[in-house]
Amino acid sequence: MSREALNITILLEERVASEGEAVFLLSEADGRQFTYSEFRKAVERTASMLSAQDVSKGDVVSLLMPNGAEYIIAYFACWKIGALAGPVNSLLKEHEIEFVMNNSEAKAVLVNSEFRDRIESLKGQLPYLRSVIIFDDEAEATHEFSRQKPDRQGGPVSGGALADARASDTISRDDDAIIIYTSGTTGKPKGCLLTHRNIIANARQISQWLSFSENDRLLTIMPLFHMNAVSVTTMSALYAGGSTVVSPRFSASKFWNIISDYKITSFGSVATMLSMLLNTYPEGVPEGLKTDQLRFAMCGSAPVPAEVMKKFEETFNCPVIEGYGLSESTCRSTFNPPDERRRPGSCGLPIGNEMKVVDDDDNEVAEGELGEIVLRGENILKGYFKNPEATEKAHRGGWFHTGDVGYRDKEGFFYIVDRKSDMIIRAGENIYPREIDEVLYQHPSVAAAATIGVPDQLYGEEVAAFIVLKEGKHATEEELIAHCQSELADYKCPKSIRIVKDIPKGPTGKLLKRELAVIHASE
Repeated sequence: MSREALNITILLEERVASEGEAVFLLSEADGRQFTYSEFRKAVERTASMLSAQDVSKGDVVSLLMPNGAEYIIAYFACWKIGALAGPVNSLLKEHEIEFVMNNSEAKAVLVNSEFRDRIESLKGQLPYLRSVIIFDDEAEATHEFSRQKPDRQGGPVSGGALADARASDTISRDDDAIIIYTSGTTGKPKGCLLTHRNIIANARQISQWLSFSENDRLLTIMPLFHMNAVSVTTMSALYAGGSTVVSPRFSASKFWNIISDYKITSFGSVATMLSMLLNTYPEGVPEGLKTDQLRFAMCGSAPVPAEVMKKFEETFNCPVIEGYGLSESTCRSTFNPPDERRRPGSCGLPIGNEMKVVDDDDNEVAEGELGEIVLRGENILKGYFKNPEATEKAHRGGWFHTGDVGYRDKEGFFYIVDRKSDMIIRAGENIYPREIDEVLYQHPSVAAAATIGVPDQLYGEEVAAFIVLKEGKHATEEELIAHCQSELADYKCPKSIRIVKDIPKGPTGKLLKRELAVIHASE
């Protein structure tokens, strides 16, 4: 591109102009496909529907849907009218969903019927919410707007459609496009505000680094309520003029058929998926399936164990390209080079943003020395929603402080050796122990609680909790796990609980995680 698009809608218009009748989006669940032109029309219809519900620039629209074409259409419809898309993790419990929607002040929600009852049960606790829109099928939901598309030949259009047509001209690069919630080290979720500039920049960085083109077809199999699926396999495909196949969920038994049937050239993943594929197909790709067009697997969220990576590449003849990033960096900040320079175990090189390692006084450290990873660039969020203290703290000194500990080698490759304080990453999902501890403390028998992540061959990490009971009180492991299951998303719940006499702490009261890990490993 000779210039960067002003906003995401204009980027889509540019792709329609250059790739109009090429296929952009394919739905693996039902076989539907959309050319770039057809996708734009679906976006325009949905944008008109949102406008008719009095959604306008600056409003937040929560998205609570399974992976599918409608999810991607919904994102672009929000962006067309200048609204913020607010993806909601469908794994959350109702009170967690309530917090996210209220904290973001969501005015409308696009919801699949699968989750309708959850929204209906919460309506009385959602004072900002004005519209609940069932969005199972775009064509059905927007049929009354199918003749209200902006007339690109200058003819008369309806008021709502005219507003849609003009909206993209009033949206700047620095207008908000997404509010996505990520837990802080305190366990209290914060709304990351990502702009049109952030999203386009990260799509450019990823697609150029990995040399994506109109010939690439990416598989969107990661959940669309995470930025990985939005940036790595949706927006990057759009930026490159390629295509994306959206699948409802990862299924090891169906995976290689999808790769073969849709001629997938790359896919996003986490280490757990690679392990599951190895367990399901220890002899390699099933006979008769065509996968020689597959260039590589992209992997992030947590490091891939060296043995898993080696075995996956040998078994399936598919390189694994590791990367690093977080919601605050839109998604990816680094990737390994997809060539002979690739270094297993490293998260790679910066792909277009600046990155360095600093000490506690924010001075850059020498090569090989541990310190905090800090970032700067067009893909870095401008701030947290209505949380100036957290924004200022994270951006101190003009760099975004990730809280991740790592180092840089002499060739410039980065390595992550520890993560944000106590954060656990289970199968790509971020889990903060304090949130679990607070739930455990609510149990009447619990005097003290401490949660840690422990190694797990399948999920990378699993959640383990340690409990000190109040004097004279009794509770079983099963009872305490059930208590957590009533309050937390299932993926956050401890899979094991050990009742101990005391929880080891240092002289300043800091939890000694290493000692807890030793206790766990010894039992």
